[in-house]
Amino acid sequence: MRAWQIETLGSAPVMRDLPRPVPTAGQALVAIEACGLNFADLLMAEGRYQERPALPFIPGLECAGTVLALGPDTIGPAPGTRVACNAGIGGLAEAGAFPVETLVPIPDALSFEQAAGFQIAYGTSHLALSHLARLQPSETLLVLGAAGGVGLTAVEIGAALGARVIACARGPEKLAIARAAGASVTIDSDTPDLKAVLKALGGVDVVYDPVGGDAFAAALRATRPGGRILTIGFASGSVPQIPANLLLVKNLSVIGLWWGGYAKFAPGTVSATLSTLFDWFAAGRLSPHISHVLPFDALPGGLDLLRSRAAIGKVILRTRA
Repeated sequence: MRAWQIETLGSAPVMRDLPRPVPTAGQALVAIEACGLNFADLLMAEGRYQERPALPFIPGLECAGTVLALGPDTIGPAPGTRVACNAGIGGLAEAGAFPVETLVPIPDALSFEQAAGFQIAYGTSHLALSHLARLQPSETLLVLGAAGGVGLTAVEIGAALGARVIACARGPEKLAIARAAGASVTIDSDTPDLKAVLKALGGVDVVYDPVGGDAFAAALRATRPGGRILTIGFASGSVPQIPANLLLVKNLSVIGLWWGGYAKFAPGTVSATLSTLFDWFAAGRLSPHISHVLPFDALPGGLDLLRSRAAIGKVILRTRA
């Protein structure tokens, strides 16, 4: 089978012909149809992610395909079942042997391309907004990086939960996509004084931040007393340092969420979130936005789209023609 490998940290992935894996006990063999790219793929390839797989490894946090076989004495989705998989690695290949607990059967109406980019982006946003921040219909939600893979799902889910959504992204095209996803107000991220603009809008109750850097600092100071700030990632490359005195005097909560880690210590909560999201999709409440669907050999270009923040929504690699 063809597979992309990271052989040296900091170097570009390389395409290799590898033996197709054989599933062991507790695993399922999946014919992979599509793989979603995430900013974490860039960090993992550079050795800067929370998890550091042993070299060489096949990247690709999430993928979708069809179960081909189960390992010995293994109970799991039957061969022929369409599944999404979030195993952390292994998605950028034509096949993979994955733990059965990382597989989720997907609705027939959900394409492989949609399913490949569904779990992490939608799962992160729903878990963050509904379970951790407990976003209420009367509240105002600020989404930074609102046109990115996770940011756009936060706009959509925030609107579905009934909140007033302020979306912050760069340029009119991205802001138009955010409005179509449910944002009531849009702000260009190049705005000189984001804090002043947010305060003029009345401040915010919940901040969803996959960006970090200066935008975090501005949002922190525009958050109303009793507000919650969700730290999702640091796409800007700058990890904010939080002045604890502001948290004290404004009674603020800063909540970190790494969805992959949460899936390990609270798998039941994550499963419930995904079940809700698949129900929402089946009911027409979600419309996954795919920025690019690329052929399998176009991985370097796909990663460049993430690196340059040129993508609006998810970037998907189609494993098979």
